[in-house]
Parts: sequence; structure tokens; C-alpha cells
Amino acid sequence: MAYLPKASSPVPYPLLPLLSILLVLSSLSVAADVQLNDDVLGLIVFKSGLVDTSSYLSSWNEDNDSPCSWNFVTCDPRSGKVTEVSLDGLGLSGKIGRGLEKLQHLRALFLAGNAFTGSNVLSPSLSLPSSLQRLDLGRNRISGRIPSSLVNMSSVRFLDLSENAFSGPLPDDFFMSCSSLQFLSLAGNSLEGPIPSTLSGCSFLNGLNLSHNHFSGDPGFASGLWSLHRLRFLDLSDNQLSGLVPVGVSMIHNMKELYLQGNHLSGSLPNDLGLCPHLTTVDFSNNQLDGPIPESIQQLGSLVTLRASNNLLSGALPSWVGNLSSLENMDLSGNKLEGNLPSSIGNLRSLKFLALSDNVIDGSIPTALAYSSMLSKIRLRGNRLVGSIPGGLFDLGLEEIDFSHNGLVGSIPSGSSRLFETLQLMDLSRNDLTGDIPAELGLASNLRYLNLSWNGFQSAVPPEIGYLHNLTVLDLRNNELQGMIPRDMCSSGGRLAILQLDGNRLTGPIPPEIGNCASLYLLSLSHNNLTGPIPGSIARLSDLKILKLEFNELTGEVPQELGRLENLLAVNISYNSLIGRLPTSGIFPSLDRSALQGNLGICSPLLTEPCKMNVPKPLVLDPYAYGNPNGDHKHRERDPSFSSRRHRMFLSVSAIIAISAALLIASGVVVISLLNASARRRLAFVDAALESMCSSSSRSGNLSTGKLVLFDTKASPDGINNPQSLLNKASEIGEGAFGTVYKVPLGVPERIVAVKRLVTSNIVQFQEEFDREVRTLGKARHPNLILLKGYYWTPQLQLLVTEYAPNGSLHSRLHDREPSMPPLPWQTRFNIVLGTAKGLAHLHHSYRPPIVHYNLKPSNILLDENLNPKISDFGLARLLTKLDRHVMNNRFQCAPGYVAPELACQSLRVNEKCDVYGFGMMVMEVVTGRRAVEYGEDSVVILSDHVRVMLERGNVVECVDRGMGEYPEDEVLPVLKLGMVCTSQVPSSRPSMAEVVQILQVIKTPLPTRCETH
Repeated sequence: MAYLPKASSPVPYPLLPLLSILLVLSSLSVAADVQLNDDVLGLIVFKSGLVDTSSYLSSWNEDNDSPCSWNFVTCDPRSGKVTEVSLDGLGLSGKIGRGLEKLQHLRALFLAGNAFTGSNVLSPSLSLPSSLQRLDLGRNRISGRIPSSLVNMSSVRFLDLSENAFSGPLPDDFFMSCSSLQFLSLAGNSLEGPIPSTLSGCSFLNGLNLSHNHFSGDPGFASGLWSLHRLRFLDLSDNQLSGLVPVGVSMIHNMKELYLQGNHLSGSLPNDLGLCPHLTTVDFSNNQLDGPIPESIQQLGSLVTLRASNNLLSGALPSWVGNLSSLENMDLSGNKLEGNLPSSIGNLRSLKFLALSDNVIDGSIPTALAYSSMLSKIRLRGNRLVGSIPGGLFDLGLEEIDFSHNGLVGSIPSGSSRLFETLQLMDLSRNDLTGDIPAELGLASNLRYLNLSWNGFQSAVPPEIGYLHNLTVLDLRNNELQGMIPRDMCSSGGRLAILQLDGNRLTGPIPPEIGNCASLYLLSLSHNNLTGPIPGSIARLSDLKILKLEFNELTGEVPQELGRLENLLAVNISYNSLIGRLPTSGIFPSLDRSALQGNLGICSPLLTEPCKMNVPKPLVLDPYAYGNPNGDHKHRERDPSFSSRRHRMFLSVSAIIAISAALLIASGVVVISLLNASARRRLAFVDAALESMCSSSSRSGNLSTGKLVLFDTKASPDGINNPQSLLNKASEIGEGAFGTVYKVPLGVPERIVAVKRLVTSNIVQFQEEFDREVRTLGKARHPNLILLKGYYWTPQLQLLVTEYAPNGSLHSRLHDREPSMPPLPWQTRFNIVLGTAKGLAHLHHSYRPPIVHYNLKPSNILLDENLNPKISDFGLARLLTKLDRHVMNNRFQCAPGYVAPELACQSLRVNEKCDVYGFGMMVMEVVTGRRAVEYGEDSVVILSDHVRVMLERGNVVECVDRGMGEYPEDEVLPVLKLGMVCTSQVPSSRPSMAEVVQILQVIKTPLPTRCETH
């Protein structure tokens, strides 16, 4: 035995060939005294290829005569031969070697949940024993093609290769010798191409899981699939299968579970679905299926789960749905279902989960629904439901109630003790509910999310809510709540992370106890009638990211200790009565004017209002108050001049106070008048702006008289003869940091242009300077820039006439698209990224000084009729006054997440690197389909941080937007990583836009040839 290593140390890989030779030689030995037990030898050689860092296999000793006493080994008690090796979840790595070939009686090998990594885990020459019936290699990181050693194993009945990194197509002969195969799982890999038609030869297959791969083609590959009469479990979910769901499902008579969600299937649900009498679970979610729900489904008496959410199903929810007596879960949300909810739904006494959100269902919620006594989650969000909430529902043990975005009226029903024991989420937002917020909600000890915003509740905020120690989100915005903010809002020391009380009629001070809400990262109290100072206890909220206090009556100075809040990303304290200096650290030095304006006297170079300091009056001691050293105290009282001086002093102080009060009142009157006038001007903008623009019919003349200037001499505005008809055609299409945009027909024949009305308060007020800057921008011409066609100028009104982009903004196509509009495919997204990069590179490198955008984000990337990107609003910061060029946009006005970190420091000058940062954020939105900042029920997800974490974990593929369908990873992942580089915290680490264009052109590769569908 000297040639074999000890069990305590794994054999180096170079010795493995020698061991294999010894293994063969030993099998040829005929001398009984040197012949080794085949199972011992095989397992020791198998162990030599493993890396066992935790020494789980220390009992495997080559000196033993039999391995039957070893850990994780099972033998046949009669023959003493090894029949099973079970090594699941031991953290093993290394290679799976040929020692297993000696185990001629091995029936089961379990290696799932280990750390096998790479494409060389399985030896190419490995030939597993013909006795093997069960093989489980799931939940490892084995990559490359599925090796041929796992193909044509005629004895295998159970094969699990799920949750690895296998890629490429399945070998054509993968199912050539599968006559014994009963269960196969290849789920959670990166396999692609069509599913081999030889699958039909697996006649004994009763479980097939190919989910979470990239299999493509028509599911009608399945002329063979539907012939597998023994199939009971079929999961093809989250692939790229397309085309119609083939008729023939009923041929699989024994089918119990069918999962086809997350593909690109179209057409209607199969009409013969109800002919599979044993079906318990059906999932067609996230496809493009249309038409009504097939009537045959009512025959599925065993159906437990029916899911078809996020499709295009139409028609009414049939009344026969009440006949599905076994139904526990029904999710038909995100379709086009209409009509009333049938009262027969109350017959579903086993129903636990009901989701019909985001349809067009109208009418009232049937009271009979309360008869579904097992119901725990009900989601009816985003329909057209009216009437009141049935009180019987609040007697059930519901965990989730979501009736938001409907037209419900009345009050919140009184809940039972059963409800308060189970309730975890309640969302009744955006209805027309009134009355009081029930104080009994404070009894819902498990409540995590409460959203009653955008209703008409008129009560005070119940202090009992402060005792909900599990509550993470409380949203009571835009009601008519009165009274004070409860001091016990966080008395339980709980987990409250989001507190939104803005848009109510709350009065009184902000309670200092707000500092007890240690988990808060969003605090919004704006648009109320709050008074008193900002409590310094807010500085204890170390996780706070957003603080909104605007439009209240807060007084005093902003506490200096708020500057210690390192995580604070956004603050708005505008339109209060605050005075004094701002905190000198944190976010406060970088706040924009719009976050500070409208106060009594905040000290900031950005504000034109006078600075008021909260400095106490100097203490003046009367030298005679306590007698003088010369004993003249009584002489001072008798001095006639003293009384006169004291009287004059009193008059002077009184006069000062009176004058100050008069000035303050006068200032208030002027401010209110200006605000009212500004509001009136905003309401009448279209009339005033376009009438002024259209009244001119010449491009020349004195600018101060309000003439329209067009740069193209052929684009004469002489066709503008009827201002009123033009006003009737004008329509608002957007609003941004620099002003409002209108779609306007111009000239004869009509040409559609975009007219931007600039915010005049910050725009340069000298016509020559305005003309010079606009003409410079008008010369910036590039296929990926919106063309500036002309302008209109008066001291009171400035308009820009630009090219019109018919397909709207990139933001709207990514985040606000209509359900009927398909997601942007990868090729279009890449073209948008590359085109935007080219446009920015032109601005940065073709002009001296460079034209910096300052505010790049998806809403400023417009799409023409061919979905080509065109950057808008570029260089408009050149039109701002010098005071506003250093701090461009308040973080509330700019898209959150797009502000480059260096903008937090006022001493740094904004340059092209800020545009590179915004470009990087845009790239991440394009690839992931997610917003730069997303607010969830109990979390805020900052996209750049999320992508960075996923990249570090090696799971960056999970960030990619599945909605765009098939995509080449060798393009998408490098583009996503480029976005990360562009958002580097250090400006000098970001590439120039010229370098970005070069990198993108290198990344671009021809699309792989797609396999034809069948």
C-alpha cells in the first residue's frame, strides 16, 4: 500500500495518471494476497481527486478491508458492495475521477451543493458504472458543455445537473439512450438552442425540468413532447420559447404540474387544457397570450394553482370559476380582464391567494368574497372598482390587502381580532376613502407596510401606530389629516424606514422624539402647517437619505449637527421661515437654490433674500443699577436729564420694532403678490407664450420687440397668420429642469416642432448674450443631437424652437411604456447607448471650451422615428446666470442617482466628467431596465450600488432586463461593466467620451446565428 497517499492529504493532480495506471494493473492481479477490495481502491482514488478542506472524508482509509463503515457510504448488507455514495453539501471541490469506475454495484451518487467549479470537473474519459441509477450534481458551478460521459447512460433513472453553469446547446444524442430515464433536471444553467426532438424517446419520463435556461424555438418541438404519456411534471419556464402553445396537452393524460411562464408564447391558452384531469398546477404567467380563459378549465376539479398573470387575456372572469372547488391560488393580474367580479368567487372555500390586479375590472367587490374563509392574500390593485369595502373581508385572517388605485369610497371597515393577528400589508392608496384612520390598526402587531395615501381621511394620525414595532413603511400622504405628529411615532423603537406624512394639514412642531426612529431613511413632512424649529434629534437618524420639509412654517436655524448625516442624499427645506447659517458639512454646502428659497433669511450666496442671524442682543449693564463707587445712586434718579434719555431710548427701540414689523408685513404682502402673479402667469403660459411667438412673421428686427428668429433661412414662419388656431393645436409634452416643452405645428405645410419655454428667473437678461449663446448651440449639429432651429426672446419670455422627436424619451420607453408596446430589444438598446456616446463625444471634443450637458439622464435622451437617440437640453446651462452655473440642479429636480459625487463640493468646477457619470447611470438603466433609484415597500435600491454588489458576487447576469428577450452576453455584460467604470467615484478614473465610443465599438460583435424554430 505504500504507493497510495495517506487519507489525510489529497493526491496532487500530477499523480492522478499514475494512480489510474495502478488501478488498471491492480484489476489484472490474480494474487489473492495483493488483490485490493475494488470498492476501497475505487473510493480512495476518487477521494484523491477531491479537495476536502473540512476533512469530512477522514474516515476513508486505504488500510480498511471494506468501505462499508466509512462516513457517507452505504453498502448492500448481503453482498457488502458499495451501492450509494452521498456527499451532498460538504464543500468539496477538485475533480470527479475515474475511481468511480471500480464501483460496479453503485446505484446512487449524490454530489449536490458542493463547490465543484470549472469545465474540467468531470474527466472526459470517465465512464460511470452501468449500474448507476441516480446521479445528482446540482447546485455546483460546473461549466462548459455537458460532457459526453453523462450522455447515453441507459441505466440512469434520475439525473440532476441543475444550478450549474453548463452552456451551449444540448448534444443531439443527449436523449438517444434514455429508455430508463424517469426524471431529468437541467434547470438554472445557460443552455441554449432548441430542445432535441429525440426527447420523445424518453418514454418513461415523468419529470422534466428545463427552466431558467436560454432554450429557444417553438414549443411545438413537442410533437414528441406531448407523446410522453407518463409525464407528470413539466417545467419549461423562464426560457426564450416562442410561438403558439401547441394543441395536444391533453395527450399527457397524467400531467399534474405544468410550468410555461416567462417565455414569449403567443396565441390563446390551449382549449384542451381541461382534459388533463389530474392537473393541480398551471402557470402561463409572463407571456403574450391573449383571448378568453378556456371554458374547459372548469373541468379541472383537482386544480390548486392557476397563474396566467402579465399576459393579454381578455373578456370577463367567468362565473364558473366558482366550480374550481380545490383552487387555492389564482393569479390573473396584469391582463385585460373586464366586467364585474362574479359573486360565485365566494364558493372557493379553499382559496388562499387571489390576485386580479392591473386589469379593467369594474363594479363593486362582491360581499360573497368574504365566504372564502381561507383567504390570506387579496390583491385587486389598479382596476376600476367602486363602492365600499365589504366589512366581512376584515373578519378574515388576511395577511395582505391591496385595493389601491381604484375608486372605492366610504371608510375602512372595523377589523376583527383575527385580522389584527395576521395582517402584514395593507395598501388602500389612491381611492376616495374618507372618515377616520382606525386606531385599532395599532393592534396589528405584524403589520409591516401601511399605505393610505391619496385619499380623504380627515382624522389625526393615531398615536397607536407608533406601537407597531414591525412597521417599516407608513405612507399617509395627500389626505386631510389634522392635528399634531404623535410623539410616540417610534415609541416601540421599531423598524420604521419610510415615513411620509406630506400633503396634509398637520400643525404643531416636529416632535423631538422623531430621533427615536433609528431606522428611518426617508422622512417627508412637506406641505403641511408645521411650526417651530427643526429638531436637532434628527441628527441621530444615521441611515437617513432623504429629508423633505418644504412648504411648512418652520422657524429658527437649521441645526448644525445635521451636517453629520453622512448618508443624506437629498434635502429640501424651501418655503419655511428659517434663518441663519446652514450646516457647514454633509450635503448642505451643495444644496441648490430651489431647496433653500422662500425662507425668512437663510444665509447662502445662492439666495437674494437678506440673511438673518439668530444672534442674541448684547447685554448692557446699567452702571448705576447697583450703586456707584461714589454713592451717586440717588443723584442719578434725581437727574432730570436721565428720565428724558430713558424715554428717548424707549421710543427708539419701539420705533425700530415697529419699523421692522412694518417692513416684514410689507415684504410678506409683496412675496404673496408675486407668488399669485407667478401662478397666474403659469396658468396662462400657452396663451401668452405662443401668442407672442406667433404674432411675429419675420426673423429680423429688434430682439426686444419679441421677434421669432429661425436659423434656417428656408424655414420661414410666414405661415403663422392665425395665432388662435395655433394655440388650439399646441400641447404640453414634457417638463424638465430648464422649462416646459410643447408640441407645436409650425408653418405651411405644417411641420411639427418642439417649443421649450425657459425658466426666466435664472436666464441671462441681456439679449446680445442670449443671442450669442443660443447661436453657438445652434451650430452644434450631429445625428445624435436635437437640432436647435431658432428662438424667441423678450426680457420676460424666452423660447427655444427645436427638432421634434416623435417617439418620446428613453425614460418613457424604459419605465412608462404602454402594455401594448413591446420592450426595447437589445440591438436597439445598444444603438441608443452608442449613439448617445457619440453625441456626447461630439459636444466634449469638437468645441473649445467643451459643451457640457450638466443634466444627462434618460428623460433628456429623445428617440426619433427610427428609435435613434438624440440628446436634448445640451448646453442650456450656458444660458444661466453665472451664479447658477456652479450648483446646477437640486437633487429633487434632477433624477436621483444621476448626480456625480463631486457635485457635493461647491469648490469643484463642473466639467465633462459629470456627463460621463450621468452616461454611466443611463447605461445601467438601459441594461437592467430599472430606475436609478427605486423605492420599495421597505427599502430604497440605488441602482449603481445594486449592480456593484451583484458584480462582486459574480451574479451580474441577474441584473440584466429579461424583458428585452434574447441577448448576447459578450455584449451586454461588458456594456454593463463599462457603465460601472463611468460611474467611478473618482472623476479622473472615468474615461473620456471619445474613449467610451472606442470601447463600445470594440464590444460590438455580430449577433450569433439563431437556430431556426420548428
